[in-house]
Amino acid sequence: MAIMRIKEIVSMSSEGRAAKLVELRAELARIRTMINAGGAVENPTRVRELRKTIAQILTVENEKKLGIRQVAEAVEKPKKKAEKPPEKAPAKKKATKKVEAKETKETATQ
Repeated sequence: MAIMRIKEIVSMSSEGRAAKLVELRAELARIRTMINAGGAVENPTRVRELRKTIAQILTVENEKKLGIRQVAEAVEKPKKKAEKPPEKAPAKKKATKKVEAKETKETATQ
């Protein structure tokens, strides 16, 4: 499970993101030290989650500096309703050869 969602990171203040970044980096350093010392880590996937969250925080911070994130927040996309696929017309059944033969005989006799 993710440590933090992007929405949470974006809603945080710049100081809050900086504090969280320091906290996550310290935890990552602690886990890496345990790994290098040869100790068993409780949750090895935690390293990946920490690295990913750190990258997300840095990305959001950089986007805020460049003004990219502000533009993206101002323009909200309208939510679309779940569209149903267009309904297909029922397929016509093909007449069998016997039925066609009977129909041609009946029309020929008349």
